[in-house]
Amino acid sequence: MTAITASELKDRLAGLEPIGLGEGGTNRLAWTGELAAAEEWFRQQARGASLRVERDPAGSLWAVPDAPGPWWATGSHLDSVRGGGRYDGALGVAAGFAVAERVPRVAVIAFADEEGARFNTPTFGSRALTGRLDVGDVLGRVDDDGVLLADAMRSAGADPYRLGDAPAWLDRLRGFVELHIDQTRELERLGAPAGAVRSLAARMRLALTFVGRADHAGTTRRGERRDALAAAARVIVAADELAGGDDDFLVTSSRLFVEPNAFTTVPSRVRLWIDARTPDGERLSEWRDLLSQRARELAERTGIEIELATASHSDGVEFDARVLAAMPGLPELVCFAGHDAGILAPRVPAGMVFVRNATGVSHAPDEHVELADAAVAAEALRATLEALA
Repeated sequence: MTAITASELKDRLAGLEPIGLGEGGTNRLAWTGELAAAEEWFRQQARGASLRVERDPAGSLWAVPDAPGPWWATGSHLDSVRGGGRYDGALGVAAGFAVAERVPRVAVIAFADEEGARFNTPTFGSRALTGRLDVGDVLGRVDDDGVLLADAMRSAGADPYRLGDAPAWLDRLRGFVELHIDQTRELERLGAPAGAVRSLAARMRLALTFVGRADHAGTTRRGERRDALAAAARVIVAADELAGGDDDFLVTSSRLFVEPNAFTTVPSRVRLWIDARTPDGERLSEWRDLLSQRARELAERTGIEIELATASHSDGVEFDARVLAAMPGLPELVCFAGHDAGILAPRVPAGMVFVRNATGVSHAPDEHVELADAAVAAEALRATLEALA
């Protein structure tokens, strides 16, 4: 059996990388024409590996062998964040096909809308598969252009009214192992081309709305103002301060919309999203409660209406010990990002192989990994699935 090489991975990615790529990075959002073009690349890869392509009720693509399931599977996702990198998700799918050509009875999956960049629905496909998706909530969400998620799914060839049927497909899996780029410099510090992920940190995404009153910026006295943006700024600072000095408690105020967003008007309404991650799930819940308390106190003091809701919450995940044992001598890591493998892990045996990222840059146009390192990781993935399957 020939080894998976950097040249092979480069050739596989050559047809995918240009899709959605522009000066500002890669844009392949869920349920768009760019993603449809990437899915055609997926079908071509599947034909080369003699795999049959099927779409599950959540819109995820499965390339499956003719042998009856359940199967061990690998893969990742094809969608991107806005202005993202070339390898996040895509490399895992390309490496998955390289493995599936060499290891019998292995399926490849490209999960739908892993990034959640368009409708704030991260790990959409894998959450639907495991029954963790609030179907009624997500189908009613709209993107920045006012497009309903249900309509976007329909336009992409997925039936939104079958979304609740996705968990029935989980029985097709014996387990899942995902290859992904490291989104930190941890493997670079260890001097290792690839690593095994031992666990994922707990993660929470909060959605906040601040409602004040629009006034003239130059004539409204301080005591008369109900400045929504000033209140949001205080909550942003509080969220960071409540994490304390813990270097492993990561808080990011990641998205902000201001109305009316005019030079001479006091902001009347703000929408804010805050992302928080830590290996300590209990501390994460305590942080949310403390921030909610701060927000209530601020609302009482300023007259600003503040609504704080949990947009998504994922507990920390320990990957399967058998999968870790099958990975050939890789250093172990804790990962702070969310991944489809982490969503599947409580339901089926799962694991992850990481590829060294010398700069740690990800979700950005400068994202880069050496394909020689990716080939080492892909060979580790192959050996793991050979041992398991």
